[in-house]
Amino acid sequence: MNPTRNRSALLVLFISLLFSCSTTEKASSTQEAQRWKEQANRVTIIRDDFGVPHIYGKTDADAVFGLLYAQCEDDFNRVERNYLWAIGRLAEVEGEEQLYSDLRARLYMTQQEAMQQYEQSPAWLKTLCQAFADGINYYLHTHPEVNPKLLTRFEPWMPMYFSEGSIGGDIESVSTNRIKAFYENKGKLGYVAPKGSGLVKPALLAEPQGSNGFAISGKRTASGKAMLLINPHTSFFFRGEVHAVSEEGLNAYGAVTWGQFFIYQGFNEKTGWMHTSAYTDVVDEFEETIVQENGQYFYRYGTEKRPVTVGQVTLTYKAGNELKKKTFPTYRTHHGPITHQNGDKWVATALMWKPSEALIQSYTRTKQGNFKEFNQMMQLRTNSSNGTVYADADGTIAYYHGNFFPRRDPAFDYSKPVDGSNPKTDWNGIHPLEETIRVINPPNGWIQNCNSTPFTSAGEYSPKPQDYPSYMAPSPENFRGIHAIRLLKNANNLTLNKLIDLAYDPYLPGFEVLIPGLVKAYDAEKPSDPRLKEAVDVLRAWNFAVSKESVGMSLAHFYATHLLKSGSAPRAMNVMERFAYYANTAPAKERLSIFKQALDQLEADFGQWRTPWGEINRFQRLTGDIKQPFNDAQPSLPVGMASGNWGALASYGSSAFNTKKLYGTLGNSFVAVVEFGDKVKAKSILAGGQSGNPASPHFNDQAQRYTDVQFKDVAFYREDVMKRAKRTYKPGER
Repeated sequence: MNPTRNRSALLVLFISLLFSCSTTEKASSTQEAQRWKEQANRVTIIRDDFGVPHIYGKTDADAVFGLLYAQCEDDFNRVERNYLWAIGRLAEVEGEEQLYSDLRARLYMTQQEAMQQYEQSPAWLKTLCQAFADGINYYLHTHPEVNPKLLTRFEPWMPMYFSEGSIGGDIESVSTNRIKAFYENKGKLGYVAPKGSGLVKPALLAEPQGSNGFAISGKRTASGKAMLLINPHTSFFFRGEVHAVSEEGLNAYGAVTWGQFFIYQGFNEKTGWMHTSAYTDVVDEFEETIVQENGQYFYRYGTEKRPVTVGQVTLTYKAGNELKKKTFPTYRTHHGPITHQNGDKWVATALMWKPSEALIQSYTRTKQGNFKEFNQMMQLRTNSSNGTVYADADGTIAYYHGNFFPRRDPAFDYSKPVDGSNPKTDWNGIHPLEETIRVINPPNGWIQNCNSTPFTSAGEYSPKPQDYPSYMAPSPENFRGIHAIRLLKNANNLTLNKLIDLAYDPYLPGFEVLIPGLVKAYDAEKPSDPRLKEAVDVLRAWNFAVSKESVGMSLAHFYATHLLKSGSAPRAMNVMERFAYYANTAPAKERLSIFKQALDQLEADFGQWRTPWGEINRFQRLTGDIKQPFNDAQPSLPVGMASGNWGALASYGSSAFNTKKLYGTLGNSFVAVVEFGDKVKAKSILAGGQSGNPASPHFNDQAQRYTDVQFKDVAFYREDVMKRAKRTYKPGER
């Protein structure tokens, strides 16, 4: 046997195989591109005069394909970022600080588990998931100039990580700091951790990230038809405005979270849905008693010792210009993954995790034609983090305060970690929909939820607390809820424009409580400072309403923020309780001292305390960056809105970012008012504009309208879309 000849033959074989593989991959890639193009030919995208994409497809899958393609055109950056977060690969782009966000995602679902969820889904859902991936991949294929930060290809299993429109949903409430503390110690027995909840609580001064939803029956509208206010409070540019239509019954308009294939908050011709953060208690912590025997971990459960499921995950993270890897053990009990440690107890955090079912509910919600169908869809009970405000063309109005509720033993306080070794603390199935808190067609003709208690959602016709377990509605009342109830009690003959006026009512009930307490303190102390007298007199005459021109608003805002930052109120108090404390209980000298601090800041930052609110409170959009930069030297617009903490329905959360002026970053983002009837009518507004590209005419074309509260008419029917069409094309056409 000739060794040289043998080596030559092997080399020829290797080259042949390599060429064959390359040819096969190329052929496969060509076939895939051809399949994408064929589907693109079944899709038409019409951009209206505000850049809103109206996507028409033959099938639902075609509409989904076009919807994701259009989203990528508008803001691929946010589409990719949402999935980097959801699938647990954010640290590969943003560095080690995101490592424990990635670990959190993998603790709840590995890629293999996501793929299994996808494979086990109904065929129709798999088709939509494939269309999702194909729409994004075709965009990347036809836009080679786009450079993804990491994800050069999207897969159909990815939506399993991102199955409802609140990007974090329940998982974002699980503290990454506590995960880091536990897994950096690798769960060593003998280590005693600080006790406390492993769930994230909003900071006191944080702008409420929730929503307002109003459903109005025909008895309170001029047309006699039901109306719906869709008013999410999110970070700006968090969702785009879209319209998706198919010949299979899809015809939905509203807000879509970047990268998802269903309209999250919106309406079709017959029904409308608005999600509000219900803040129900559906995430529970179980303290596990761990023992180690022969190198294996066990946890106590009744009289049993059950083995802890142990796994391993290796994560990649960016460090400078290189990528590094870090491997973690993972631990799980039947309650869920171990997320942190309290004292010597490991803690498993349980939450709703039914990705396929949640996607089914999120998508089918958009196609329901009446309340009976909508209520049947809600029987899936996988919308765990939201309440739902509903209205339809038949005149029905309704509210669901949450949807997913584990049945729990009321003898235990689930607002705190419970003893996981006691079987009585286990979840015992899920409450039927009929046992959850719902409001349907109340006689008063209105329903509201502003992330507040459901027990005032319909005035005197609201549900009663004694009829439900306490874990279904732990949220207290807030100033927005109080504000909404006052307005709705007197609302009659509403039109779309009147509903907009109501939703933007400038009155701030929080300051109705707080400011008289300051005036009273001044009158009691009678300080000699003339500046103080002048400023208090401005507040004495103020009507507690926000406007661009108001000096009283500037004074009240800075007084309130200084109080909440440095006042003496007990830490456990919420904002409403603190306002009452500072109005009635705090020493008069403290109130006046903190008010002086507010005046000092106004003078230092703006030259005088008599500064109108619009010169301070601004809207600015300079770049398409997810984390926006702000600059006092660059153009911005005055905004006559205020924080939801003070009771503003039209919430505008603004802060200083190494600036003197305050710039909005969250609050009213996409807002719509809808009237049902023989034909649906709607108006909408979007913070900034539809596109994330500063070069686009639709990057900031709604900014002035947004600050002036000038809504645009929604083009829902094809004939109306065509009248306002600025560009009609198929995906892939440039």
